[in-house]
Amino acid sequence: MPLSFYQAREKILAAVPLSAIENVPLLDAAGRAVAEDIVAGRPLPLFDNSAMDGYAVRAEDCEVGVTLPVIGYLPAGGQGAGRVEPGTVVKLMTGAPVPPGADAIIPFEETEELPKQIKILKPVQKGAHIRRRGEDISPGDRVIAEGTVLRPGEISLLASFCLTAVPVRRRVRVAILSTGDELQEIDEPCIEGGIVNSNSWALAAAVQEIGAVPLMLGIARDNLESLREKLRDGLQADVLITSAGVSAGDRDLVREVLEELGVEQQFWKINIKPGRPTAFGLQGSTPVFSLPGNPVSALLTFEEFVRPALLKMMGHRTLLKPLFKARLQEPFSKKPGKLQMLRVKVMLNEAGEMSVASAGDQNTGILRTLIDAQGVALLAAERDHFTAGELVDVHLLGGATALGY
Repeated sequence: MPLSFYQAREKILAAVPLSAIENVPLLDAAGRAVAEDIVAGRPLPLFDNSAMDGYAVRAEDCEVGVTLPVIGYLPAGGQGAGRVEPGTVVKLMTGAPVPPGADAIIPFEETEELPKQIKILKPVQKGAHIRRRGEDISPGDRVIAEGTVLRPGEISLLASFCLTAVPVRRRVRVAILSTGDELQEIDEPCIEGGIVNSNSWALAAAVQEIGAVPLMLGIARDNLESLREKLRDGLQADVLITSAGVSAGDRDLVREVLEELGVEQQFWKINIKPGRPTAFGLQGSTPVFSLPGNPVSALLTFEEFVRPALLKMMGHRTLLKPLFKARLQEPFSKKPGKLQMLRVKVMLNEAGEMSVASAGDQNTGILRTLIDAQGVALLAAERDHFTAGELVDVHLLGGATALGY
């Protein structure tokens, strides 16, 4: 009995293991998920400092119109300007430590600079423009939670704490194998009846895009000997992905050979369109994904089932792309019983409302429709007709940044 879309994804995510933890240099950690909570060992800022270029003052001395002598200067990183005594000021720059005795900073533009003194032009509030020690982060605060993907902001924070190495989950090694006598590699002369092995390249790109490591195994031919050799090699990786050979044809031998090699099938077939003959198995803790051979089906099933599994293995906390409600611009009909993954163009109107329309011919042989799509609408399995203006669930495809208006 085929699983539903959601049952299949839940079963996969429950089965895949976490990869090992490794410490990597700070820059190498960018884009990866931190493997444990990062706790602050010291405050940030480390000391009271100026938020403006200006003068360190005592607020009570700063009546509008008064003139005060400048007794010192502090650049960022400077020290030793002396104490701000009553009736005096110290010139300082953004980031410089606030000298003893000062309780406010007045910006340059709120003063008139005179020889060796300044004139106060605006009232000064106590505490103005001072960044207090620990006001951003206190010692013991959890600053980055386990599973957070380290973006430039997180890298900046870790650098502020002088962390040179970060614990992250190891990148998973993903073996990719295409199967079929009809396939040829991209550097081989085109022959009549031959089909270029584009799936390996597409799936390798999808694997690499999320930070995993693709291992392209080439092509296995439709015979037991070739499949055994290639699949045995693939099972040495952390994850194995095959495309084609899992349907019900005479030469669809992948499932048979996987079983012979000790892969326990968890399910075969999902009630989805496209991509119904998708299988998932385990050899010990090694996940094996057997995807359809059609390029559109292979990429969509990777997007919905393999991608979140790989992210989980690499320690990511967020596994699924957010779903948005969008209005259909046109009616759409389908057969009930299968959830349809509809390739859609995504539009935003001037009010920021999202709407979607079919990206073109939904036949799985039309790769152009996937290229033109910015998102996937998930149309409920039990429904057969959707009306124009109806709200449907949509998620964006990777790299979809240019939406129509």
